[in-house]
Amino acid sequence: QVQVVESGGGLVQAGGSLRLSCAASGSIFSPNTMGWYRQAPGKQRELVAGMPSGNSRDYADSVKGRFTISRDNAKNTMYLQMNTLKPEDTAVYYCNYKDRLQDYWGQGTQVTVSS
Repeated sequence: QVQVVESGGGLVQAGGSLRLSCAASGSIFSPNTMGWYRQAPGKQRELVAGMPSGNSRDYADSVKGRFTISRDNAKNTMYLQMNTLKPEDTAVYYCNYKDRLQDYWGQGTQVTVSS
């Protein structure tokens, strides 16, 4: 099994910044991919940022230029630096870990951006 734990959410004013962290532990296999998703009330879960392979990065159009995904492979930890936050970024943010055999989600961390 893999444990996936997010942290770093909170309440911030519009224009502010937050940094989310996601730590994966347990039966980690390589290669693997990790990504950030979010789900706002009444909406479907959507990909925010992912690292599908190597140095590639995928971002939702709505966060390009504002969010940056990164990863410390030695620590199996992924980060999401979120700048210039907007009220529409308010959601529960989830971390996903996936390898050839496993697919795990964290419990989510709430991000609330006030206008």
